Amino acid sequence: MNRKELDPESSPEAAFGARVRKLREENGWKQEELADRLGYSGTHVSAVETGRKMPTLRFSRSADQVFGTGETADTFERQYRELRQGSLLEGFPQYVGYEGRAAEIRLYETGIIHGLLQAPAYARVLAETALRRGSITPEQAAERVSFLAERQAALVRPRPPAMLVVLDESCVRRQVGGPEVMAAQYDRLLEFAEQPNTVLQIAPFGMGERRPFDLPMTLLTMLDLTVVAYAESQMRGHVERDTTAVLPLLTDYHQLQAEALSQAASVAMIIEARKGIL
Repeated sequence: MNRKELDPESSPEAAFGARVRKLREENGWKQEELADRLGYSGTHVSAVETGRKMPTLRFSRSADQVFGTGETADTFERQYRELRQGSLLEGFPQYVGYEGRAAEIRLYETGIIHGLLQAPAYARVLAETALRRGSITPEQAAERVSFLAERQAALVRPRPPAMLVVLDESCVRRQVGGPEVMAAQYDRLLEFAEQPNTVLQIAPFGMGERRPFDLPMTLLTMLDLTVVAYAESQMRGHVERDTTAVLPLLTDYHQLQAEALSQAASVAMIIEARKGIL
């Protein structure tokens, strides 16, 4: 059997694969045995171990479960997110790690529909536009779309998080990708509003100076009831866990919800906007 020697220092993929191989061999498992435990084929495991295939979020989480690294500080999931960081905003992979474990997610978005609520066609248009501008490579554009799909899928679980979403009216009014893309996106928002664990509101332009946030804001309530805040600039994202900094943001979010349209009125605005593009 040919064994491909791999330098863990040669690339992040190689480091990930070398670690999988090391733990597999320490457990005395062959690739096929590990593959059975992970729910993948032996060929797939071999490709990850040798750095020929990029690990996925699902593979990483399965590896954490199989190797017992899920409760450690150095999980495969964390390594995977760092590996993907090259095509993502600085600070964002750290945030996504919290997002996938949150019991409650509060979002405020302006300008575009938040990623967790984006329809596939809408997300592809945004990635393709960034590609045409030269902001990202074709590989990074594909990664953005696939990574977003993974984030959305992670929220579909037996006990999904409560999601309280406020979209600035600009998110609904801004046309992205033409009528068909927008129609599908409006339908996605309407479907989201019907879920038992969600609340969708729109902050109308008429709020004016009463809008407490000028930039997108995310507040995550974790299972231990701690609250994590995340905000972005054009260049980087920032995760904040300090209670004295987070609690005023939580108060501002409550005020935002009080001033925003009710869900019924917000749904009516979305339906009206959808009719306007046909």
